[in-house]
Parts: sequence; C-alpha cells; structure tokens
Amino acid sequence: MNQPLKQWLRISLFNLIIIAFLGTLMRYKIAYAFPFIDQRNLLQGHEYFAFAGWITQALMSLLVHYLVENGDSNAFARYRPVLFTNLFAAYGILLSYIFLGFNSFAVLFSALIIFVSYWFAVMYWRDLNHYTPKNSSRRSFKAAVFFNVISSAGSFLIVYMLITKNIQPNRYLATVYFYLHFQYNGWFFFSCLGLFIHQLIKYGTPDQKLKMIYLLFVSACIPAYFLSALWLPIAHWIYVAVVAAVAVQLIGWWLLIRVLRKETTRIQKHVSPLSKALFVLSAIALTIKLLLQAGSVIPSLSILAFGFRPIVIGYLHLALLGVITLFILSYITGMQLIPVNRVTRIGIVIFTSGIILNELFLMIQGISDLYYRALPFMNPLLFVATLTMLTGITTTVYSQKFPGDDQALILEKADTVKS
Repeated sequence: MNQPLKQWLRISLFNLIIIAFLGTLMRYKIAYAFPFIDQRNLLQGHEYFAFAGWITQALMSLLVHYLVENGDSNAFARYRPVLFTNLFAAYGILLSYIFLGFNSFAVLFSALIIFVSYWFAVMYWRDLNHYTPKNSSRRSFKAAVFFNVISSAGSFLIVYMLITKNIQPNRYLATVYFYLHFQYNGWFFFSCLGLFIHQLIKYGTPDQKLKMIYLLFVSACIPAYFLSALWLPIAHWIYVAVVAAVAVQLIGWWLLIRVLRKETTRIQKHVSPLSKALFVLSAIALTIKLLLQAGSVIPSLSILAFGFRPIVIGYLHLALLGVITLFILSYITGMQLIPVNRVTRIGIVIFTSGIILNELFLMIQGISDLYYRALPFMNPLLFVATLTMLTGITTTVYSQKFPGDDQALILEKADTVKS
C-alpha cells in the first residue's frame, strides 16, 4: 500500500467528518435553534470546504497515485507542495467564512484555491504526457483538469460581483451554476471516469470501447451547462444543443453499462462486496441524475425545479454525495487504498444510509413545496439524516486508527476471490 496516498486519503476522510459536522449543525439550527452562528456564513464555508477539502483533496491524491502506478515513484514527493497548499487554502476559506463571513481573507483563500487548480493542471498535464500511456483514462484526466480551470471563471465573476456589490440575480445565479457545473460535471466527473476506465483497462477491457464513451461525455459537457440556465432567455440553437447533449450523455452511460455487463465476471474477481455495493449505488445515483437532467430540458419543468430550494439542494447532494462521494469510497475500498475491517464496513454502511435518508427526505420536502404544503417534521428528519452521515463517516475514520486493519484487507480479498 502506498503510504503517502494512505495518509492523504485519511486527511481527506477526516475533512469529510468536518463537512458532515457542519451539515449537521446547519440542520440543527433550521430544525431547532442555535443563535451563535450565522447560517449563511456556515453554508458558504461548508460548500467551499466540501469541494476543496474533501473532493478535490481526495481526487488530486488519487490522480497522483495514478502516476505512481505508471512508474513515477517520486510523484507524491513532487506534488506534496500542491497538496499541502490546497489543504491550507481549504481550511483557510472554511475558517474565514465561519468566523468572519465574506471578507478579504475569504477572497484571498478563494484565489489561492484557484491558483492551486492551475498549478496542479499544468504539472499534471505535463506528467500525463511524460509518464502515462495514450488511452481513455489519460484523456479523461486531461478533460478533468481542463474543466477545473474553466470553472475558475465562475469563481472570479462571483467574487467580483460580491466585492463590487453589483449583483443581478439572474446573472449571479447563472455564474454560480457555471462554477458548479464545471466542478460537478467536469473536474469531479471526469476524474472519477478516468479512475474507473483505468481499472477497466487493467482488467482487460479494450480501450477502443472506452474511447467512444469518453468522447460522448466530453462532447456533451460544455453545452450541458445550459441545462442549469434554461430559465434564462437563450437562443433556439443553444436549446437544440442542450437537448443533444442530454441524449449524448444518456447514450454514453448506456454504452458504459453495456461494457460493465460484459465485464462483470472479470471485475468481480478484483473487488470486494462492499466496493461493489457502493459502486452500484453510485451508478443508480448517476442514472437518476441523468434522467432528471433529461426531464429538465422541458423549460416549464426547469423553471419549476430551480424555483424550489429543496429540489436544488437535493440535486446537488445527489451529485456530490450519491455519485461522487460514493464512487470515491467504492474506489478506495475496492482498490484496497485504505485499510478495511469490520468497523470500517459498519461506518460506511451507516454513512451511506444517511445519504439515502437525506435524499429521500429532500425529495419529500421538494414535492411538498411544489404543492405549497409545509411538513413541519421534515427538518428534524433531515437533521437525523445528517447526524447519521456524521456518525458513519466518524466511525469509518476511527477504524483507520487500528494497525491490524491491513490483515483484514488481505482476508477480505481472499474471501472475494474464493466467491
């Protein structure tokens, strides 16, 4: 097991505890009362830290490990300054928002996070060309860092609007969704796709099949942004491009499922039951997300959906928790990148249950809002869901303290191969 990767993943998972704790605190404040914190500032810190401190920190670590697997034994030593700077900036923006709100420090740390994304993109693009073979995994990683850089335009515009206090609601929302889209559906998605394709190639899947899947997804990414802006007046040709992007993404996902069905027997020999279950849930979440996107091409549904906060929150959590987070947990457990024992499995099951409950309750709340009916018991239930996630991820991280867990990995792998 790569020791630097193990350490960086533990740090990332600990950051996930902080995110779950902040989410629980916000839900408690909504359901009951907690006058000592500013909800808006806490929300901003929570969001930025979730992106930089958990997802980006974990993905950067896994992408560096990909270089190690391809023979670059000094990759973690070379990327250590990048990883440390991203971690420093993530904590900086978290503490700035929580204790001071939007201020010069928040702007400074936001700029530092953007600088790190550029730094990582330049280094990683160069190293991909130098150390890795030309296949769809490398193509996906290049797309990931490219879209991460693209998303920074949204960050710059958001900060500019806040500093100048020239905030036009439609323009501001369109800018926020620009940033979110190229983070969720660009940087996050293509990093995960690259990691997954990398494993499929290792298991013997021909790259020719995977290249078409990559091309379909990457061609749809930019026009798919306008799915989040259909409530704005847009040109007819842009709407046609959006509908085409939705269709292309569905085709790409269908082709990937076909590949998985043909390779099921081969893949099952290499992954644990826990990893397989997490991946299936992540795949289900991605299927729901793509179907929701398909439904949102109807302008009236798009306006309706983006007009109700629980629906927007539910969709964003579906992408961040259901698709991305569950995939990362599936990957790091399936590839045996962290120790996994009985306590780890229990923690992940509890955490996953919290995600499912959270999505279920947000869906119910969103439907009730559509009919303008308030359900007073939903906020306490959402608090319970976030508390469940906090309990689960805390248990998972706590299980990493036991030095004997590596043996559990060996036993689990042996059981999987026998089955």
